[in-house]
Amino acid sequence: MSMRNIAIIAHVDHGKTTLVDELLKQSGAFRENQRVAERVMDSNELEKERGITILAKATSVVWKDTRINIVDTPGHADFGGEVERILSMVDGAIVLVDAAEGPMPQTKFVVGKALKVGLRPIVAINKIDRPDARADEVVNEVFDLFAALDATDEQLDFPILYGSGRAGWMNTDPAGPQDQGLSPLLDLVLDHVPEPTVAEGQFRMIGTILEANPFLGRIITGRIHSGTIKPNQAVKVLHADGKQIESGRISKILAFRGIERQPIDEAKAGDIIAIAGLSKGTVADTFCDPSVTEPLQAQPIDPPTVTMSFIVNDSPLAGTEGDKVTSRVIRDRLLKEAEGNVALKIEEADDKDSFYVSGRGELQLAVLIETMRREGFELAVSRPRVVMQKDDSGQLLEPIEEVLIDVDDEHSGVVVQKMSERKAEMVELKPSGGNRVRLVFHAPTRGLIGYQSELLTDTRGTAIMNRLFHSYQPFKGEIAGRVQGVLLANEPGEAVAYALFNLEDRGPMIIDAGEKVYAGMIIGIHTRDNDLEVNVLKGKKLTNMRASGKDEAVKLTPPIKMTLDRALSWIQDDELVEVTPKSIRLRKTYLDSNERKRFEKTRATA
Repeated sequence: MSMRNIAIIAHVDHGKTTLVDELLKQSGAFRENQRVAERVMDSNELEKERGITILAKATSVVWKDTRINIVDTPGHADFGGEVERILSMVDGAIVLVDAAEGPMPQTKFVVGKALKVGLRPIVAINKIDRPDARADEVVNEVFDLFAALDATDEQLDFPILYGSGRAGWMNTDPAGPQDQGLSPLLDLVLDHVPEPTVAEGQFRMIGTILEANPFLGRIITGRIHSGTIKPNQAVKVLHADGKQIESGRISKILAFRGIERQPIDEAKAGDIIAIAGLSKGTVADTFCDPSVTEPLQAQPIDPPTVTMSFIVNDSPLAGTEGDKVTSRVIRDRLLKEAEGNVALKIEEADDKDSFYVSGRGELQLAVLIETMRREGFELAVSRPRVVMQKDDSGQLLEPIEEVLIDVDDEHSGVVVQKMSERKAEMVELKPSGGNRVRLVFHAPTRGLIGYQSELLTDTRGTAIMNRLFHSYQPFKGEIAGRVQGVLLANEPGEAVAYALFNLEDRGPMIIDAGEKVYAGMIIGIHTRDNDLEVNVLKGKKLTNMRASGKDEAVKLTPPIKMTLDRALSWIQDDELVEVTPKSIRLRKTYLDSNERKRFEKTRATA
């Protein structure tokens, strides 16, 4: 059976996972009576909740006696570490673009990587049935994007299909017909995408996706570069520098058949498979026959730009809600995560109770924290900080991102003003139809931490922001932080409604009545710029006098609910987010007020 390997590239929410669902259905990968979940490729619980693809996954369909291996890539720049490796497994790509929004920064990021490795893309204009679809303009924008990314003449001569992944059809004409389903797309893949190139020699494969299985141990997915592999065959693992990491035998070979992985007796060059049986080999390593001495070249990975401290939870409520609280179990979990995610970097602090975790962005780190929280971990995390670098002359460099904001005309002024306060430079402003404008900025990463929620407030929820790492540039100077102080509990106990009611003129609360508090915990946002310690345990004084209207129940203003993402971007450098399976609390790093004063004094004199 002949073979094709393709990746589906698209921006967040442009419909690639839905398209894969339809491809699987129409190619007969499911039985007619089989119940299948929506967005079957987003198997991770957090992926379904957030509606984004976080982990790259593979599947396959059979069409006209040809097996088409399809890799669904993440559409968010924070998970770009997955993308760069995936592209080395495939020979073609379907670039899926929304008929109204056009190519977005994430499309640009992945397409740039795809063109660099020489892939010839197929462009599919999706959601053609949207009332604001503008297919012809979007095709021109895609062509301009390819040209700007230095595509070759062959890559610029791309075939175009129009259709709707949700409705399950694609055609060369935007008007249809629709009765052919996705057959035109599958036929085009067979015609346009070359068969996998196969090198001569013994078995060689680069690991691209790593996962842990409770029954099979470590499972590595990759594409076989040369040779064949059978169960129980002896192999060795080479690092990128040629050093041998381990040797062993393959216990099982799994091939992708529809949405399931099935064991097979032999796999040949060009196929995408998963192997089990080795304990140390990881992503970007070469798995090969014992006679091979030279490793295969892996794609370079962009550096992490944001770092956070993961600290053992030392609050008075530590250990009351989670069962994984010690530094040893947190360390093991982080190291296990770093094994499979090459875009993450873990360093242990000198005190052994905290770890520096560096990644591509706040979203990637927030997803890791949320996953750990659901697994029963308790920890405290610091505000995200950017990873600085120095050039040869010793000048400090910081990461700069390309920021694309789509916003209504009336709100564009406040967006430009807020972005300039964050040391951003506007590089483009153009109308994008429907009384909306598209603003493009080059902004320091540290200026964007916490801006998403402020942007939505300023634009009444109408703005869409997308970000992409651009380059390292000289340090842009200080950026003003949060202007408001916080309200702090001054002793431990349970918050009383009467006390919260009387504190409402001091600022909005972030906790409910009845919640457990401790000294140094943040319970509200102060209306002024200083921090204020308050008593939230003070009940109403009882007397034996009764008067009309005195004993009515107090009516509290609903508190501001801090989600994990919002809390991480809102806290300051001297504050932490305490994360447990049941709660998200905000606190000062130093809970004791005297320690806080000493810290402030030393920071002021430093």
